[in-house]
Amino acid sequence: MKKNLVIYYSRRGENYVSGRIEDLAKGNCEYLAAYIQDAIEVDLFHAETVVPYSKDYEECTREAARDLKENRKPELKAYLDDLSDYDNIFLVGPCWWGTYPMALFVALDGLDFTGKHVFCCMSHEGSGMGHSVQDCKKKLKGAIFGESLAVQGSRTQASRDLVSAWAQKCMNR
Repeated sequence: MKKNLVIYYSRRGENYVSGRIEDLAKGNCEYLAAYIQDAIEVDLFHAETVVPYSKDYEECTREAARDLKENRKPELKAYLDDLSDYDNIFLVGPCWWGTYPMALFVALDGLDFTGKHVFCCMSHEGSGMGHSVQDCKKKLKGAIFGESLAVQGSRTQASRDLVSAWAQKCMNR
């Protein structure tokens, strides 16, 4: 039987939503990961940083830009050792500067994606998937990439049906 895994990064607190800053009790990508989990049987792995990004949205975006520009790799609270039990991997995160946050990329470091089916899902406020899929294709050698899904962050809570249908479609490829 095929096993599935969601590797995600999500940020609670101040986030950019429809042109304004809002304080979110639950991060958009936390919702997306849960919707996938509700639709198909998956294990979840939250790429959580030891030192959280700033609670202030503007400062967080500056920190994220520095991480990306300088290839900084934030330390995570836990790491995955092996993907051999999994056939399908869903990568879920927000679009920060056109790609996934460095925390998500750190979670992928050193893992063997050969023959794994990878599905990218991203929340955004206008940039879609950015260049995240291309970045993942460069990093995850041997992975087989399937259909991606971009969900506008301000519509995340209303996207359960969309995300569920996409996840189920990914399993019926």
